[in-house]
Amino acid sequence: MLIIILNEAASRLKMPRIVAGIPALNAEKTIAKLIVHSTKWVDQLVVVDDGSVDDTALLASKLGAIVISHKRNLGKGAALRDLFKYARTESAEILVTLDADGQHNPDDIPRLLKPITDGDADVVIASRLPENVPKTRRLGGKMLDRMTSAATDGDAVDSQSGFRAYSRRALAHVSVNEFGMGADSEILVKAKQAGLRVVETPVTMSYKKLDTSTHHPVYHWLDVFFSLLKFISIRHPLTFYGGFSAVMFLIATVFGVQTLDYYAKWGRVVTNLALVSIAAGILGFLSFFTGVILFTLITIVRDEQFR
Repeated sequence: MLIIILNEAASRLKMPRIVAGIPALNAEKTIAKLIVHSTKWVDQLVVVDDGSVDDTALLASKLGAIVISHKRNLGKGAALRDLFKYARTESAEILVTLDADGQHNPDDIPRLLKPITDGDADVVIASRLPENVPKTRRLGGKMLDRMTSAATDGDAVDSQSGFRAYSRRALAHVSVNEFGMGADSEILVKAKQAGLRVVETPVTMSYKKLDTSTHHPVYHWLDVFFSLLKFISIRHPLTFYGGFSAVMFLIATVFGVQTLDYYAKWGRVVTNLALVSIAAGILGFLSFFTGVILFTLITIVRDEQFR
């Protein structure tokens, strides 16, 4: 009997230290159940209370979770940044993140842990099956997934899923700078740049009609959209700014030809056409030179990193 107990203790000591992190904002309706069901799969649970005005922090603390509080709402990205920092400070082997709205099933945590413990992945994303996602979210999500794929030069099946697992290597190589909802995409972009292995495993999500949404879907989508535009512009500056420049030059040419044609026929300049042509031309030149300058700076930075 003693030998069995010692073997179990030794086995426990060899297992990776797993930390679960939950960014939470006004989630008192769902946080308790999420904590109770998550703790059986992890060694420690951390809740980042992102400026809640309800009892989210109190409930989390009473249930034994470590609570990190923001005095005001800073955004999901800021909460994830604190979770990454905490996991690194505590030398966690794996960090699992879950959203606080109750859509994630903590019993799926082992499915996310396995690819990392088997040595097959550094980042594991719980991919939502399309049939489980409401149509209102599905359409916008597809566009964001494609933009994320463009930013990472890869295939992101569910780039906006907040249910993920990160290995120690991922925690060491990825930092979160985005404060808003674009942080999930930022992490994938940086994981790709660091050469980390990203895999996805399908899970079923629960979309119950609970009043847990902290941001309007349109705001959420726009927040991520503009963050992705920034990542794409940095990763592919010539393509991004060059494409915009080409469009502007095309508009300038079309309106310029119309202006000259009208002048040739009637002997006077249509001010509106001329102004559009000039403005588009200026934007085209500015965009082109911005792309060239940014490409040059990024090339210099990358060369310095490999020296």
